Amino acid sequence: MYYYNSWDADFKQPFGTIQVGQIMKVNLQTDKENVTAKFIIRRDFGARSEFDMQKLEGGIFSASVKFDVGQGLYYYYFEISEPTDWGIKKFYYGCSGLGGEGVLYMNEDDVRPYQATIFSSKDVAPAWYREAVFYQIFPDRFHNGNPEGKINHPKPNSFIYATKEDTPLYVKDEAGDVVRWDFFGGNIRGIIEKIPYLKELGITALYLNPIFSATSNHRYDTNDYLQIDSMLGTEEDFQELVDVLHTENMRIVLDGVFSHVGKDSRYFNLSGQYGSDVGAAKNPDSRYMDWFKFTEYPMNYKSWWGIKDLPEVDKDNPSFRDFIYGDTHSVLAKWNQFGIDGWRLDVADELPDSFIRGIRKNLSRYPETILIGEVWEDASNKISYGQRRNYILGDSLQAVMNYPFRDLIIAYLTMTKTAQELAYQMLVLSENYPHDIFYNNFNNLGTHDTERILTMVGDEANDLAVGMLFSLPGVPCVYYGDEAGLTGRKDPKNRKYFPWDNIHELTYDLYHQWIAKRHSEKTLTQGKFTTFFQGDVLGILRYTDCEAFVYVINPTDAEVKLTFKEIHFLQKVSFTERLADCLDELILPAKSGQDFKIIKVENKI
Repeated sequence: MYYYNSWDADFKQPFGTIQVGQIMKVNLQTDKENVTAKFIIRRDFGARSEFDMQKLEGGIFSASVKFDVGQGLYYYYFEISEPTDWGIKKFYYGCSGLGGEGVLYMNEDDVRPYQATIFSSKDVAPAWYREAVFYQIFPDRFHNGNPEGKINHPKPNSFIYATKEDTPLYVKDEAGDVVRWDFFGGNIRGIIEKIPYLKELGITALYLNPIFSATSNHRYDTNDYLQIDSMLGTEEDFQELVDVLHTENMRIVLDGVFSHVGKDSRYFNLSGQYGSDVGAAKNPDSRYMDWFKFTEYPMNYKSWWGIKDLPEVDKDNPSFRDFIYGDTHSVLAKWNQFGIDGWRLDVADELPDSFIRGIRKNLSRYPETILIGEVWEDASNKISYGQRRNYILGDSLQAVMNYPFRDLIIAYLTMTKTAQELAYQMLVLSENYPHDIFYNNFNNLGTHDTERILTMVGDEANDLAVGMLFSLPGVPCVYYGDEAGLTGRKDPKNRKYFPWDNIHELTYDLYHQWIAKRHSEKTLTQGKFTTFFQGDVLGILRYTDCEAFVYVINPTDAEVKLTFKEIHFLQKVSFTERLADCLDELILPAKSGQDFKIIKVENKI
């Protein structure tokens, strides 16, 4: 018998990631005599190193390794040499693929190693951020604050919906390209007008989809980074929004779209709307010419994912970098001076690590700001364009959008993943991410790029999804209208106008109650995290030294009775007796969740 568990402090310390210069201690246990063991480490795309393990009492082999050769990913497993009648036989102990407990392999080439994430520095977020509840606003679809709903500066060759209840619809040509952009007319004054609503809901921070001058309704096709889109309002409107939010002790994060621009932007200007000799597509001598890569000037050029509306920018170009995050007269320099509280970087995978570090360096002058990146996968081991990304290993992103959590929640509530799979995969993410990044992660049940959560899981399971959003580690973000009961598949149906005259009261109350709970229960913002399961029931455990918050979920169509002896805890906890009192013989009705709090009593929790 051989045994190792990366989630058990008896076998690995510390749990999870390692800071550069820190020592990792591992123990491998066996009941075999006359065996020896080695600790094997492979650096990501690099050399193999081996360390002899010391044999201790109780069949324990131990090794301690100092990681002092730089940040990055390392992979480890164990080599065991066992004497037989035919000589020394080697076995290998590695990861099962789920994390935690491992399995034995006969051949080294077959081993699935454990991941060790080595980070350079801690990324502690501002206190306001970790305690925040965010609200994502797609500005055109939220609210028009003008008298009698007047539309600011309608765009040429576009159309405006007849009523706010209309379902969004694109007008496309035979090739599938949008030929007329559609608008409802939401604007900055509308956001200002609805701050009391957001405050009553319990929201403490806003994340806005792009607000800079653009052609489309989504505004990810930037025309001018230094101007507020005229349909949204003016710089004076925006400054008022920031000031009012801060007066109400609320924050605001902007969307930074720096991978590409619009084809009709002043930087590219394919249509000539900025003049016949302005922009790279109109003037080969333009100051912006070397920002872009043409294959046949001017109509064929490198674009984001081949979408011709979005010419891709060379992010390694010094002129572009200085324009975006230079110390003076840059995009960040301008908008930071308005007092904003952070940036969310669109398609962070498309931005070089050095580019992101440049943005982070710029923001270091504003210690209360946050830098969030759009990443759809496990950000600890992401490879993009043939390179391993290091954007969560220090002095770069402070948080990433937690799409993996969203995917797991939906898979569990639609019964395509088991409670065991969910528990294991969530703890793997906890193990792979630096501690601060994991608890800084920007959690969502949906965004402008995904289907609405109600559409994905249905009414009954929606209650459970919302409970999970606010119970899990990370910073929760509500996509506008989810609390009002909006439904919809992907773009454009997930971008309906907010139903101000038809808010679904039960859904609103659900969000309102969970947001209040998030604010009142400190374990939900400051507590550690682990999971447990029994059959189809999943448990989320958030805890500190003095209290714990437990949320258990039954996504099935049948009533379930918990039996404490049958519950599987993935990590040891120090208040087993009190958990047993709360969980043993707990009955969960179909499609239900239950939460409760445990308070420390007589030095026990």
